[in-house]
Amino acid sequence: MAKTLDKYEREIENSAGAYRPVRKSKLRKIEKILNHVRKTRNINIRISEMVLAEIKQRSTEEGIPYQTLISSILHKFVTNQLVDEKAISKSIEILSSRRHRTAV
Repeated sequence: MAKTLDKYEREIENSAGAYRPVRKSKLRKIEKILNHVRKTRNINIRISEMVLAEIKQRSTEEGIPYQTLISSILHKFVTNQLVDEKAISKSIEILSSRRHRTAV
């Protein structure tokens, strides 16, 4: 039975002919960067039992190990990608009220 490719898979297949190998010097630079990014380090932290229990609960809901969830949260925090749902809701509320005032 033939499998139908989705749009993303078709784009990959169509661009396969555009592949160009990189020079060895550039490849070494890329590998050095990737090795640096992949490095991990074990740390010990103190965390309340209540918070840890809630993190474990959320990790079970997400289907990932709790340590992976903690690492993901920390990564999102340091890269300014951690989302504060209350702040977003407040912003939407403010923008909606402004839109209603200008429409009237």
